[in-house]
Amino acid sequence: MEKSYDVIIIGGGAAGFFTAINIAANKSDITIAILERGNSVLQKVKVSGGGRCNVTHACFDPKELVQYYPRGEKELLGPFHQFSCGDTFEWFEQRGVSLKIEEDGRVFPTSNTSQTIIDCFMNETKKYNIEVIKNQGVTNLISEKKSWKIFTKMNEYYSKSVVVAGGSSPKLWKLLATLGHSIVTPVPSLFTFNTQDDRIKDIPGVVVQNTEVEVLNSTLSTSGPLLITHWGLSAPAVLKLSAFGARELFDKNYKFSIRINFVQRDIESCLEALKALKHQLAKNLVVKYTQFDLPKRLWQKLAIAATITEKTRWADLTKNQLENLASQLTEAVFTIDGKSTFKEEFVTAGGVSLKEINFKRFESKLHSNLFFAGEILDIDAVTGGFNFQNAWTGGYIIAKAIAQ
Repeated sequence: MEKSYDVIIIGGGAAGFFTAINIAANKSDITIAILERGNSVLQKVKVSGGGRCNVTHACFDPKELVQYYPRGEKELLGPFHQFSCGDTFEWFEQRGVSLKIEEDGRVFPTSNTSQTIIDCFMNETKKYNIEVIKNQGVTNLISEKKSWKIFTKMNEYYSKSVVVAGGSSPKLWKLLATLGHSIVTPVPSLFTFNTQDDRIKDIPGVVVQNTEVEVLNSTLSTSGPLLITHWGLSAPAVLKLSAFGARELFDKNYKFSIRINFVQRDIESCLEALKALKHQLAKNLVVKYTQFDLPKRLWQKLAIAATITEKTRWADLTKNQLENLASQLTEAVFTIDGKSTFKEEFVTAGGVSLKEINFKRFESKLHSNLFFAGEILDIDAVTGGFNFQNAWTGGYIIAKAIAQ
């Protein structure tokens, strides 16, 4: 069966729906179809943000915003001046979706459920008569003069314009390579670190709010909250390292060492503080009196690692024990052996080479009327709503280009 449309969107995810809706809103007399390879749509939206959908981030300065993108920083600066986080707020609220900013800057629907975002997209799709066709995995894409021919296992489609918004899809990348596009080999991004270490064993759930973490024998370092899990380490400090070091850590086969400063002090000032505490708390047990605002369970583990027993009093600390404790607090080394996916979200570094994209239109430099939105491109960000913002911005600019 053959069907023709003005625009075909490949991919029934966030980037695909957002692009389709914006095209229709800009040009009402246009026919649009979304081809989804599976039997359901917007599944990544459903699970994102723990089921609440982290829509964007409260970062309203484009120059600051691009710094959250390990890949795409330079290319997104111009697009973010056209459609950024504040515009995302306005877009959703114009469609009846109230958004809220949490303390860490992440933005969620006030309803606290991703279904609100899904319902918004589905309602807009019906409003503009956008056809959503499921179980239509694309098998081939051919340029025919000024139009495109799209093949699936069951159907053939014709379209003036094609938007590829299929996320991190090896099949689509392979297909785009046959059209001459260079594909940057994808590797995982946004993952947690696996480590088996007695210092964090049996204390999952402990959070240290202000840490500094660096990967040894590299230039990778970051700061922020750190979460101890059943399998190792997570939270923004680790996730930022995983994003910015995606390729380097892949090359290391995820086997490397990190150094953690739990108190954001240098070892000398930490040691001086400990010496002062030795006199101030002389009669008290070291493990019972947590210092530097550290979680109690972690303080106890680090003290034990510094050869301090549960019965040791501050006054009895030796010079060697004080130095060991200062070292544990400011330069604790952990061996990382493997990674784990962050929650249910899987993000990759890799995709269509950014050198082959005109970012004034998010259009291929090799083929006219071939556009790209979202993670199909070699663009990715740290956690916090930034990957969605890339999708919204790309979709908005594509819609303007097609509607012209």
